[in-house]
Amino acid sequence: MGIDAHKRTHTAVAIDEAGRKLGEKTTRMTTTEANLELLRWADGFGPDRRFGVEDCRHLSRRLEVDLLAAGEQIVRVPPKLMAHARDAARTYGKSDPIDALAVARAVLREPNLPLAHLDARTRDLRLLVDHREDLVRDRVGLIDRLRWHLHELDPSWDPDPRVLVRFKHLDRIAARLEGLTSTLAWVATDLVGRIRELTVAANELERRIVATTSGLAPTLLSVPGVGALTAAKIVAEVADVRRFRSKDRFARHNGTAPLPVWSGNRVRHRLSRTGNRQLNTAIHRIAITQMRIHEPAKTYLERRMVNGNTKTEALRALKRKLSDVVYRALLVDADTTETAALEQAA
Repeated sequence: MGIDAHKRTHTAVAIDEAGRKLGEKTTRMTTTEANLELLRWADGFGPDRRFGVEDCRHLSRRLEVDLLAAGEQIVRVPPKLMAHARDAARTYGKSDPIDALAVARAVLREPNLPLAHLDARTRDLRLLVDHREDLVRDRVGLIDRLRWHLHELDPSWDPDPRVLVRFKHLDRIAARLEGLTSTLAWVATDLVGRIRELTVAANELERRIVATTSGLAPTLLSVPGVGALTAAKIVAEVADVRRFRSKDRFARHNGTAPLPVWSGNRVRHRLSRTGNRQLNTAIHRIAITQMRIHEPAKTYLERRMVNGNTKTEALRALKRKLSDVVYRALLVDADTTETAALEQAA
C-alpha cells in the first residue's frame, strides 16, 4: 500500500508483489475516522500487507499514529525514491494516484527502508527542541535589527552580537536608551524587551530539554563532546535507533558515510551531501569539540594527516567513527529505557 499524504486528503494505491496496481482510494478528510475508513478498504486485499508513506511527517503523523495503533507496519519513503519510480513508469504526469503508486513501488523495490516508529517521549523532546530553535532564530533576527538601530543612533555603538543574549548587557543598552526620546530609540528599547523575553523562554526550554534528555540518553551524554542540546537533537531526529539494522545504515542516514565514485582500478570515495543534515550537523559539532578537548580524537586526526589526509578529510573520517559511537550509545539507551518502562509498568 502506497499513500500520498496531504493536508486535507490521503490517496492510497494497492499493488501486488509484481508491482501491478490493484486499486486506489482517496479519503475526503484526514481525520482518524477517515484513516480507519482507509484501513477498512485495505482489508479487502488481505491481511498480508505493508504501508509505505512519503516521508513528510508534518502531513502524515496522524495517519501513522492511527495505522500503528491498529497494528500495521509502516515504512517511510524518501521523496527521491518516488521520483525514480515516476521516471521509470511508462506513463507521464503527476497526480496523487501516480505519487501513491510510486510510493508503493518504491517500498516493493527497497525492502530495507526504515520502519516508522512513534514514541511519545522522543516526540515531546522533538517538539521542545524545535520550539527552542524557533525562538533562538527569532532572537537572532531581533538582535540584528537592534544592532542596526543602535548603529544609526550612534555609529560608535557596536556591541558584539554574542553578548546581547546576556541580561547585564541588555540592561546597559536599556539604560543608555532611557535618555533618548526619538521614535528610533523607542523601537530599539522595545527590541531589547523582546530579546529579553525570548532569552527567558529559550533558557526555560533548555532546562526542560536537559532534564528530559538526562532520562532518555545517559549513555549518549557520557560521550566526550556531547552536550545536552546536541544529545537532545540527536535523540529527537533519530526517534528509535533500532529501526536502523546496522551502524552502516545509520551512517548512511546521517550522511557521514562516504559515497563511492570510482570506476576501473582506482577506488575513490567522496563526501556525502545526502542524509539527515540535522543529524550530520550534530555529529559535526561533536567532532569539532573532540578535536579541541579529547586526546584520542586529537591522536586520530594527527595520524590521519600524517598518512596524507588533509585536515578536512581527517575530520570527515572522525565524523564517520563518531557516527558508530553515537549509534552504539543510542542502542544502549534504547534498551535501558525500554527495560525501565517495562519494570515500571509491571
